[in-house]
Amino acid sequence: MPSLPSAARMRMPGKGLEQLTGQVGMSHRYVVELDKTEYQLGAWTKAAGLGVKWQKHTYRAGAHAGETIAPGNVIYADIALSRAAGADSAVVQRWLATLTQDWKPLSGAIHLVDFLGLPVVTWELREFFPISWRLTEFDSTGSRPAIETLELAHTGFLNAEGTVR
Repeated sequence: MPSLPSAARMRMPGKGLEQLTGQVGMSHRYVVELDKTEYQLGAWTKAAGLGVKWQKHTYRAGAHAGETIAPGNVIYADIALSRAAGADSAVVQRWLATLTQDWKPLSGAIHLVDFLGLPVVTWELREFFPISWRLTEFDSTGSRPAIETLELAHTGFLNAEGTVR
C-alpha cells in the first residue's frame, strides 16, 4: 500500500502531469495518518460518514412573527473506513491491541490521495479513537475479498474559524 509522502518528501508532478492534477478521478484512496505513533494505518478504499452538523436553535421574541435561528452545538459523525483485508490489517490489529491497555486521545489526519499518491484534501482529526473494527464473513466459495471496516469517533476537523484545518 502506498504511504502518504511527508511535506519534505512530497514531489510535485512534472510538466506532463500538470493537467491531471486537481481533476476528480475514480482511483482516489484514503490514507489514515496518526500523529506521534509508529502505527500508520495505510490506504483505505472507502470512507463513509465524514461530516459535520450543527444543532439549530430558534427564537421568536414576543409577538413578532419572525423567527431567529442560530447555530448550536457542532456534531461530528463517526467515520467508517473500509478496504480489502491484507498486510495492513495486521498493523491495525497491533494498534487496536495497544489501545486496550494504554488509551490516550489521538490526533491525525485522513488524506484523500489521487492516483499518483499526492494529497487532494486533508481532514485533520482532533481527539479520535476507534469505536469498532469488523471483518466481513469468511466465505471461501465467494469471489470477493474479505473487507475490514474501522470506525472512528472524533471531536472534529474544523478549526475555531470553522474552516477545514
